[in-house]
Amino acid sequence: MAPPNAYSLIATDLDGTLLRGDDTLSDRSRAALAMAVGAGAHHLVVTGRPAPRVRPLLDELGGGGLAVCGQGAQLYDAGAHRMVWSVTLERELAEVALGKIEAEVGEVYAAVDQDGVDGLTLIEPGYEMPHPTLPAVRVRRRDDLWTRPISKVLLRHPRLSDDELASVARGVVGSLATVTMSGPGTVELQPCGITKATGLALAAERLGLTSAQTVAFGDMPNDIPMFDWAARGVAMADAHPELKAVADEITLSNEDDGIAVVLERMFAGAAAGGGIGAGVRR
Repeated sequence: MAPPNAYSLIATDLDGTLLRGDDTLSDRSRAALAMAVGAGAHHLVVTGRPAPRVRPLLDELGGGGLAVCGQGAQLYDAGAHRMVWSVTLERELAEVALGKIEAEVGEVYAAVDQDGVDGLTLIEPGYEMPHPTLPAVRVRRRDDLWTRPISKVLLRHPRLSDDELASVARGVVGSLATVTMSGPGTVELQPCGITKATGLALAAERLGLTSAQTVAFGDMPNDIPMFDWAARGVAMADAHPELKAVADEITLSNEDDGIAVVLERMFAGAAAGGGIGAGVRR
């Protein structure tokens, strides 16, 4: 494993990790990221949010670079406002997967994220957005969800917990889609084989960096593939137990600037010495 101050790529989840509960970025976290970037590191957002829901935050961070969005299904170039790479979930596969899940647990409520830099989030009757600050368009019936190509399907169940719904979905969906759980009220179906790790690996390659140079921060089971890929995985204090079990380190919560605490420790010496390589023993 690389020494802590040798990391050249900082991969951060957003909700429950970098952002506070009110969807804002603290001054301390902003300063810590700026310090790391000033020392020569790259900051890469790796999120389940689709690209249109990420651009305002990237603008706030002053970033015109890459972002991994849609659970790894999208690699977005914020500066050019274009998709570098994207994978869609075929309607037929999504409908079959939904049918198999509902055959086991009864009716679920569904939403979709449309593909593209201007894609919408569509929600069917009964679906409630877990993040009320994120915009969504309610449609009249499920068939209306499929009017354009989609990057993923979001599911909620009126009675089952997220863990229970995700467990059932994984058991019946098989190779139709990848099942992830990315936050409270957020069980998702995405293209088979696509995870945050696939998008992160592609972005790192374009930046000329490797997994050995990467430290990743997250809070939910959908971050596990990212932790498996990166040299070091740091879970937030209130992260899901499944992620904590595979983390190399547990920091403070997102409300307590957990990312900033780690970055200040990792990069203070590098920033003072003029670069990431400063102080690293070979």
